[in-house]
Amino acid sequence: MPVVSDRTEHRIKRSAHDTIPVDNRWGFRMEVPELLYNLGELHNLCIRRGTLTQEERYKINEHIVQTEIMLSKLPFPKRLQRVTSIASAHHEKLDGSGYPKGLDASQLLPEARMLAIADIFEALTATDRPYKKGLMLSEAVKIMAQMKDDHHIDADLFEIFLRSGVYRLYAERYMRPEQIDAVTVSSFVA
Repeated sequence: MPVVSDRTEHRIKRSAHDTIPVDNRWGFRMEVPELLYNLGELHNLCIRRGTLTQEERYKINEHIVQTEIMLSKLPFPKRLQRVTSIASAHHEKLDGSGYPKGLDASQLLPEARMLAIADIFEALTATDRPYKKGLMLSEAVKIMAQMKDDHHIDADLFEIFLRSGVYRLYAERYMRPEQIDAVTVSSFVA
């Protein structure tokens, strides 16, 4: 008997309830994995990039689907009508490769673009995640500059984020002192 294997009982089927129909009313265009979970030992040992399986990545990304579904049911006052569109688009990318709808720059509200920058920065620097350590301030900014160059985040808003010093104010308030190092803003802005 092999030491590690992929067995039938490792393959947990996805029910109809756990799928997103292609013609869904929200316009979600996320690729849904065949299985809900694949606990196969070989399957999990053969992950090509990162530490998550396709099924686990989908489960994590699905939170934004639930965000839009829940928020769309709330009766927001007129001045807050765009909250659902803003909150549910913060994982979209300017090049259209984001999720859950694959929206591109022309379809994204400025507030959603701002929220994307804030969300990415917080995720990169957070120290409360059991699966990763928070990055140094300069490392987070460098990664985000690459994301800007790859047309994933808004270049103009990223420049404002840096030039205004908001990144530094956040760091001083929420990051651990040992994470805060020097950032040469001029290296990352035009």
